[in-house]
Amino acid sequence: MTTEGDSRLAVIDLGSNSFRLVVFEAHSGAASRERRLSSFWRADDPEPPLGAWWKRTDEIYEPVRILAGGGKTGELTEQGLDRALATIDVFAQFCAASGLPPEEIEAVATSAIRDAPNGEVVLASARDELGLTIRVLSPEEEARYGYLAAINSTDLESGAVLDLGGGSMQLIEVEARAATTLASWPLGAVRMTERFLPSDEPAGAKAIAKLRAHVAGKLEAASWLGDGGPRIVGIGGTVRNLAAAVQRAEGTAEFGVQGFKIKRGQLDDLIERLAEMDPADRGFVAGIKPARGDIILAGAIVVAEVLEAGGFKAIEVTEAGLREGIFFERLLAERAEPMFDDVRRASVLNLAAQYDPHAAHTRHVAALALGLFDQLAAAGLHEGDGDERELLTAACLLHDIGVAVDYDDHHKHSRYLVLNAGLPGFTPREVALIGQIIRYHRKGMPSLGPFAGLMKEGDAELLDRCAVLLRLAEDLERSRDQLVKEVHASVNGENVTLALVADGPAEVPRWAVSRESELFERAFNRQLAVAPL
Repeated sequence: MTTEGDSRLAVIDLGSNSFRLVVFEAHSGAASRERRLSSFWRADDPEPPLGAWWKRTDEIYEPVRILAGGGKTGELTEQGLDRALATIDVFAQFCAASGLPPEEIEAVATSAIRDAPNGEVVLASARDELGLTIRVLSPEEEARYGYLAAINSTDLESGAVLDLGGGSMQLIEVEARAATTLASWPLGAVRMTERFLPSDEPAGAKAIAKLRAHVAGKLEAASWLGDGGPRIVGIGGTVRNLAAAVQRAEGTAEFGVQGFKIKRGQLDDLIERLAEMDPADRGFVAGIKPARGDIILAGAIVVAEVLEAGGFKAIEVTEAGLREGIFFERLLAERAEPMFDDVRRASVLNLAAQYDPHAAHTRHVAALALGLFDQLAAAGLHEGDGDERELLTAACLLHDIGVAVDYDDHHKHSRYLVLNAGLPGFTPREVALIGQIIRYHRKGMPSLGPFAGLMKEGDAELLDRCAVLLRLAEDLERSRDQLVKEVHASVNGENVTLALVADGPAEVPRWAVSRESELFERAFNRQLAVAPL
């Protein structure tokens, strides 16, 4: 069910390995049915309207493997066609039952159906028997949607995007956030598995060498690879599964694979391990889905060859994919280009809008906390690092979203939502730090806890500083009425004195602030005092 101001889009992705139906919902922040999905964020708005949000609300996945058994011709087998049409029938019935009209359904087909001599059978049956019109994407369109997914879910400025599917692989060169080159090759995980690797025994060195040589030869056409910058972002189920497998093998704290980097050495180790296994056993490797186990090795080798050709040290993973790219094109249609100006800030505002109805309070908390951050930096008590300031901002805007679960322990609920809903554009380390700052915004002495393995030197001290500044700001806004307009911090020797500028009696915030002296001293090595009103 949608609410006033909501709009939906169901994206049906008929891929070479799997078919997916994903439903997205967007809320404009305005209680009006007149504002359609395409006008969610107007061209002249510097950022999404206050209260606007979007999210994925449903998904159906089926590993159809339509390409299986097609051989060199790519012709779809009778069994593949039967599986495909049965799944499309389920999708069509789901859309009808969900009340999704044709204008809220976008069905697309990629490499397998596009290249198959008999692909029209699927399109005609879906259209004539099920009433579903399917748009066959060109290789360039498929690559562009992958680019839109990556550019709106990471902070990639220049480099490359790799989109690996079952039938094809797309590579996109990115310069200053713009796609300058889009290319596609029939190097998908299903195609490469069927052509080069045995189906019933471990992969031998000779078979792997032939696969590597084939991929390397195709990539010679991508002479630009690696010239655009040191970063490459990977999308697609194969890349996500590889990231999850590396996380499990390394014992990394897990809350999704968004922003996770697979290093070349880690990928090489995983390839060696998978090659020694029977295809049927690879799906039992922690992090790899059983339905993808038999094709994961070929996919991993294709990714490894791209990293080798481009001289990349690692590949960064995003959980977004072609489906999100199609959604973003519709969501951001009124902008000059369908992309967020600042992915990180858009992620924070999107999550805040979904769960926090008290924007005036959280934004005032942010203003107070950032004011203290800047004043204490100017006084020499910390470096005033811009990245740290951004993490503090995010924590301030998200610190109360857990109240949507329950007020009791809402600091823990807020952290849970941050970790599990995700913040595209931020690294796993940064997301964990934001979560821990929020976790300790009420009480307790901050600790990196289970995320220590993600951190770098100085992060424990960063956590102390940001946690106490968020606490102080929350204390100053304790009555949630913006009574304390601002706060002035003065440093005198071993003491920091806070002078409150308020519109009325401020005994409650003075009382609340006075309780934070222990953590403040640990964070800044100074005694905390509050000036008399």
